[in-house]
Amino acid sequence: MAKAPASEQLRLLDLQALDGKLTQLSRRAAATAKNAEIDALVEKLAAADSSLVALNTEIADTERELKRAEADVETVESRIDRDQKRLDSGSGTPKDLTALQHELVSLNKRRSDLEDVELEVMERLEGLRTRQNEHQQANDQLREELSGLERTRDDELGGIENERGTVSADRKELAASFEPALLAVYEKTLAHRGIGAARLFHGKSEGSGMQLSAGDLADIRKAAPDDIVFCPDSGCILIRSEEWAS
Repeated sequence: MAKAPASEQLRLLDLQALDGKLTQLSRRAAATAKNAEIDALVEKLAAADSSLVALNTEIADTERELKRAEADVETVESRIDRDQKRLDSGSGTPKDLTALQHELVSLNKRRSDLEDVELEVMERLEGLRTRQNEHQQANDQLREELSGLERTRDDELGGIENERGTVSADRKELAASFEPALLAVYEKTLAHRGIGAARLFHGKSEGSGMQLSAGDLADIRKAAPDDIVFCPDSGCILIRSEEWAS
């Protein structure tokens, strides 16, 4: 059976307290890093950005549609201008001039129809650009909100990391004060059981939270004060004290 002075075994509780603190800090860091509100906002922003991309694509398509409508109007206006000049010149046979008049009527009707199309596209484009601006503002607001949450999270993680550094330094200093053999037993127990040492307090193991059986307590009472004994349930080192046993 491994041995160590009872006073040294008792000091293991200080080491366990620091290890427990480090475990708590790791859990806090994990909980802080896994932020459900941030995750939901990231998902929401991704969907909003996707919608904005679709809207931008629709605007680009509508802008091309407007250019085609403008080109169609310009083409008809060019023909109207050409025919009007021929008509105004009076050159040509009466039949030709009459044909020109009929063509101008048709062209003016065609221009009116094309201008209606052009106006409809322009109004649609204006509406899309208004939506684009509103959508962009909403996305920017979401992004700003996300940045704020991420800054808060990172600040919290930074604080946890600073505290971890302080506790780790204290733990390193304390661990160095133990005899290597005792520290090795503690470290091995901590690695395998998740807890290295705990009090045996009025027959109850604070490592497992369980009351020990009469047989287990009898075996522990038989052990010498410098014997290292272990919790039958949690496997951690049990720290005994006459005061705690009373």
